[in-house]
Amino acid sequence: MSTDVELSERERAVVNAFQGGFPVVERPFGPAAAAMRDRGVDTGATALLETVRELDERGVLSRFGPLVNAQEIGGAATLVATHAPADRFDEVVDAVNAHREVAHNYEREHPHLNVWFVVSVADEERVDEVLADIEAETGQETYNLPKEQEFRVEAKFYVDGPLDGSGDDEAERAGVDCPLDGSGDDEAERAGVDCTDLGPDVTSTDESTLTPAERDLVLEVQDGLPLTETPYADVADAIDQDLEWVLETIKRFEREGKIRRIGVVPNHYALGYTENGMTVWNVPDDLVSEVGPEVAALPFVTHCYRRPRHEGVWPYNFFAMTHGRSEAESQRRIERVRETMAEYWDVGPDDWDSLFSTQILKKTGIRMAERAEANTESR
Repeated sequence: MSTDVELSERERAVVNAFQGGFPVVERPFGPAAAAMRDRGVDTGATALLETVRELDERGVLSRFGPLVNAQEIGGAATLVATHAPADRFDEVVDAVNAHREVAHNYEREHPHLNVWFVVSVADEERVDEVLADIEAETGQETYNLPKEQEFRVEAKFYVDGPLDGSGDDEAERAGVDCPLDGSGDDEAERAGVDCTDLGPDVTSTDESTLTPAERDLVLEVQDGLPLTETPYADVADAIDQDLEWVLETIKRFEREGKIRRIGVVPNHYALGYTENGMTVWNVPDDLVSEVGPEVAALPFVTHCYRRPRHEGVWPYNFFAMTHGRSEAESQRRIERVRETMAEYWDVGPDDWDSLFSTQILKKTGIRMAERAEANTESR
């Protein structure tokens, strides 16, 4: 297993099983443990809680709890590229990173656009202001690449491996809908456990704004749930709300897409996924909507979007992010993307590129408070 940490069989099973689908009930570790026992993993509520705590303390997890979909909470975020000359690299990066609206920033392998960052704002009109300030401070042009169409955001990382992306075993090991024959722990640890049928029965709404109570809930859970036997009750106490309201609201937010999923969020670097490849493609415009779902269906593609081109500088309109535990694995996965593309159009050597990250320049996360606050109304 190509990881930077040693994991027990139970730890492997927990990481693979609960990257989503965690129950929204008062004492969730009980039914979660029962679901794992049904798949051959011998654990109980207390043991499962202790395992998640241990994984969190060792840095195997980034956090545990809801993965909030910032796009649905309010405000806007966009991907931006710029050039930092070698002799001014640190100067340009420092100027970009000094903006509190910049959440993530990576250096990527590209002969010109080598700095890639995310701008997150409460008001979409602020994006142009931030980019104008960065251009004035650095003397470098910025290229705004907002998401025009989303095909997939599913950054799940499993400890089964190594995978070469060459066959059906990729989907089987990915922990999604794989059949179980009850043969033992190896089969169980590949199985994604889905307990979303548990919890309150809720109905989605068409409200795009948040109430003050909903805003408080989002801000309380954005960095994870308390690792206790009653995490949702602890959240309710923290924001002075009833437990039932918290359960119902989290469940409703999950159904509405304000929460993408609930479970463990692995630190993919700790699991050995050190190769971060952003593949970019110049897909014929009339084929993007057809190609997008097919590429998004590849289980190792974690993010997949349509974004605008910039004439004369950036010819690509389609982004597909892959991660691997070695350069060879990453290249095999990128080749699978290319093969999928080639089923729909004649992909030439100048029609695509892969930009690997060489260093993290900033990673503070999306500033949810300002975006949620700006989207909060009394109703």
